[in-house]
Amino acid sequence: MKLIVQIPALNEEETLSSAIAEIPREIAGISSVEILVIDDGSTDRTIEVAREAGADHILVMPSNVGLARAFSAGIEEALALGADIIVNTDADNQYDAKAIPALIAPILERRAQIVVGARPISGIESFSRIKKALQHLGSWVVRQASGTDIPDAPSGFRAYARDAAARLCVINTYTYTLETVIQAGRKRIPMTSVPVGVNTVTRPSRLFKGIREYVIRSATTIIRVFVLYAPIRFFFTLAAIFALPALLVIGRFLTFYAMDGGSGHIQSLVLAATLMAMATVLVAVGVLADMIAANRSLLEDIRARELLRAPTSRSGNTKADTVKLSNAA
Repeated sequence: MKLIVQIPALNEEETLSSAIAEIPREIAGISSVEILVIDDGSTDRTIEVAREAGADHILVMPSNVGLARAFSAGIEEALALGADIIVNTDADNQYDAKAIPALIAPILERRAQIVVGARPISGIESFSRIKKALQHLGSWVVRQASGTDIPDAPSGFRAYARDAAARLCVINTYTYTLETVIQAGRKRIPMTSVPVGVNTVTRPSRLFKGIREYVIRSATTIIRVFVLYAPIRFFFTLAAIFALPALLVIGRFLTFYAMDGGSGHIQSLVLAATLMAMATVLVAVGVLADMIAANRSLLEDIRARELLRAPTSRSGNTKADTVKLSNAA
């Protein structure tokens, strides 16, 4: 049973060595633990530090592609390296690596295929009250959209079984955390969470510039993923929002028609017709989107099978092997 711990990194020369040093190399039930660093276009000594700190594999992106794409590239590389379980953690050493055995335990026990490390949000001193509230709110929204009970959806400290990792297909370019939870929930991939500790924050997040940007991007991600994976529910809900007022307006017109022949209330019919037309269009869009979603699901299944069938293309060496992705990749 091979475990690969992947670490997306962008200019993390100051903290990467600490993050790698804390990763346990011997875990019960695991035959080998390897470390994969994904360099997302760093301009400092991140690659050299990764090699010096003992990383087994280094995947170099052609440029700064963003966290979501670096995460996806790391997942595909880990699968190519023959990983049975993949753990994702941050290069800033935010998460307590000592929790990795607990994080992968539900997978080893076949109780889940994805495990999310739940941070003690309320007890993190570096989080402001607003950020704590938004973290809780965001996790609640994701739970509603995904049909899961994950308490800390934004957490990047996660474990994936091989089959589950192959089935995930990240579309968002901003972050993978919310999308993968919603996606896994819609695909009915068994998920659970375990409590994990966090280390002292050494720097502010580079993923977003402020609370406003975080809220806007997170909301956009949730809506987009929900539209992709539950189009019927989304568009039919919008259609109902237009159709219900139209029925009320029609009822109003019929009331006046019964009282005085409807004279002077023809505007109600015009408004009702407009609203019903919009509702009809939304229903049609929902049906088409659902058909497209079915085709996309088939393509994702084919992609997952190809990833799982592909023979292991690389193996670990005594020194870190470095793979550079071309721009075409």
